[in-house]
Amino acid sequence: MKRPVIGVTTSHRSGWRIFPLVALNVWLAGGRAVRWGAGRPADVHEVDGIIIGGGDDISPEVYGGKLVSAARLDPERDALERRLVEEARATMTPVLGICRGSQMINVALGGTLDQDAYGSHPDSQHYKTILPRKDVRIEPGTRLVDLVGTEPMKVNALHSQAVDRLGDGLRIAARDTGGMVQAIERVRDPFAIGVQWHPEHLFYARRQRAIFRALVAAARAARQHDNQIAAVEAESRTSAGAPV
Repeated sequence: MKRPVIGVTTSHRSGWRIFPLVALNVWLAGGRAVRWGAGRPADVHEVDGIIIGGGDDISPEVYGGKLVSAARLDPERDALERRLVEEARATMTPVLGICRGSQMINVALGGTLDQDAYGSHPDSQHYKTILPRKDVRIEPGTRLVDLVGTEPMKVNALHSQAVDRLGDGLRIAARDTGGMVQAIERVRDPFAIGVQWHPEHLFYARRQRAIFRALVAAARAARQHDNQIAAVEAESRTSAGAPV
């Protein structure tokens, strides 16, 4: 069977160096990544799954907020990724959000962000590093805990914003020691998980690779389902047109 195709959105500032790393993780998980970005074709019908990548801040205009801190904004990327998340839900396409991508899943589904997350959570460990130094606790009863287990997890952290009010159909899947949201997920299918950290930098860690494997497995299952439906529809059309 061909590898599921995963569309990956990237920042035009840093995508050239981040995409190869994400693509490696997707390949190790059994998929094949294609790069998307503002100005590049991005059609949800041409892929089996989607990764909304990190980098850049989401404009508060997207969720009805006001800019209260310095931020690197990319309105064109905001519009692209919001559309992709909405279309993924409509087409039952699996989605993984990484850092900004987790925030975009939340915003696209009607949630909001805390632009000063560490100000709101003074007890949260404030790291900015790709090294796994931040402590995260996985919430019981979630899809994420089924993937990575119940043990506390060490992750990296590069963000200053975080999920505030949850979007429609989402739940919290992980928090840090200060209570800040570190992962969210859709309660029901289609598959959608967003992590505030960068698992692509932690490809040497079994539990981080499991997140990519889950996306690729969901993408493979979605493609098989679509193929089965197409086969049934084709058989029905053939039967309807056959002479009695």
